[in-house]
Amino acid sequence: MKAAALKAKTVKVKTTRKVVPYRDHESATIESFQKDPHFAAEYLNAVLADGDQDELMVALRYMAEAFGGVPKLAARAQLNATTLYRTLSSKGNPELRSMTALLGAMGMRLAVQPITEDVN
Repeated sequence: MKAAALKAKTVKVKTTRKVVPYRDHESATIESFQKDPHFAAEYLNAVLADGDQDELMVALRYMAEAFGGVPKLAARAQLNATTLYRTLSSKGNPELRSMTALLGAMGMRLAVQPITEDVN
């Protein structure tokens, strides 16, 4: 009789799957830069190789966010935060000095590499 009573009390438990919250492309990219600074450097090198200034500015904005945000990055780079916001805007055109300081604050630097493609 006890065995029958135990079977009667058995309850099925419905399992649920864990739902991953939605992340937009910008958030995912910033998170990738935070997790792997080498990936951030390679990403920036790829953008620089393409030579598109609009893409460069977007990449720098993402990287600035990933490396602590514009105010913290400006302080580390010894740049004015307002100026850095303008520099990183879609119409920004950073000077070499600002770019060098910004990259230095992110633990990176500019480098020159020979083009490996046949130029003939």
